[in-house]
Parts: sequence; structure tokens; C-alpha cells
Amino acid sequence: MSSSSSISIIGTGNMARTIGARALAGGNTVEVMGRDRSKATDLAKTLGGATTGEWGTTPAGDIVIVALLYDGVVPVVAQYGEALAGKVIVDISNPFNSTFDGLAHRQETSIAQEVTKAAPADAGVVKAFNTVFRHVLEKGRPDVFLAGDNAQAKASVETFVESLGLRPLDVGGLKMAHWLEGAGVVTVGLANHGVGNLDFALSITELPV
Repeated sequence: MSSSSSISIIGTGNMARTIGARALAGGNTVEVMGRDRSKATDLAKTLGGATTGEWGTTPAGDIVIVALLYDGVVPVVAQYGEALAGKVIVDISNPFNSTFDGLAHRQETSIAQEVTKAAPADAGVVKAFNTVFRHVLEKGRPDVFLAGDNAQAKASVETFVESLGLRPLDVGGLKMAHWLEGAGVVTVGLANHGVGNLDFALSITELPV
């Protein structure tokens, strides 16, 4: 049985709602923080059992999931600043280009790597959940790939993922977040071509020994 985690979610959109619902169902505590306080309050009420935090203040959760569009993630982490000291920051974003066949940034970086530059030095940054379509996360049991340099932060996120009834799979250090974002592009390509729908997730199949 996985131990419970305390989670703060920055954002009030579909991914915030889906992760929040699964988190509560898994026995975790959930706080919702939104720039629009009324939207955060409404989401917390919809989830049932979640609390509402004040935007920009220290999150109650040990794990802070930034559930925002990719171009908002780094500015918001910078805005929170020292309020995120000692926290585990989880970036779930996909920086797709306008045609969804590449990444918006041209360098070999990632949103998660840029977050580390804006976050307090003692915060642990983890990339996770970006290769899973929202409704698959809501209804399915997808594998959750994650990357990060801080072993303790990754272990915390793995425990959280397990509480959701899902399997966490570590792909390595934070530089691998760039390739996880690339895998996000691959999922869109598969949805548009080889699979032809959104009802799937990338997963790992281990051969029997």
C-alpha cells in the first residue's frame, strides 16, 4: 500500500482536475491554487475534499504540480520564488510548436530544465505525466515516465504515482526531460496517424525471463 502525499496543484484546467481527482481517490491531500481564486475554489469544490490556496504564497503540499500551459510554467515558478523552497516541483507541460510536430524551443533543453533556473536551489524538479493524454490519465492505467536529477524528489513523485494506481518509470536525469517532451510529440503523431485516436498511452512491455 502506497503512503499518501500532500499535493498542491497550480492551475485550474483539465489536467489539474484530472490529477486532483486521482490524487484524492488515492488517499492524498490536495490543495488547488489558481490565479483566479474563484476558479480555484470552484475546482476544489468540484473535486470534493480539496482545499484552496492563495496564489503566490507557500503551497501546503510537499509536491507542487504545475498544471499550466508550457509558456506559463517558468514565469509562475519565478513568481512563486522562495515560496517553493524545499518543494518537489513537477512539470507536466508539453511545449508543442504550432503544428504539433515539434517542440517550441529549438535548443536541447526542456521546460523542466528551465524551471530549475527559476526555482529555489533546494527545490527538486521532476518532469512527469506529459506523455499521457488527459482522458487516458482519467480513465486508464498508463505508465508514467519521469525524469529528474534529485533522487529524493523522484522517489516522492514515484510514491505519488503509485498512489494513483499507476506505474512510475524513471528515464534518468533531468536532461532526459527534453526527450520526454519529444515523446509527447510522438504521441500526437501516433494519434494523428498510426493509431488514429487519443485512446492510448505509451507504455513499456517487459519480456518474460
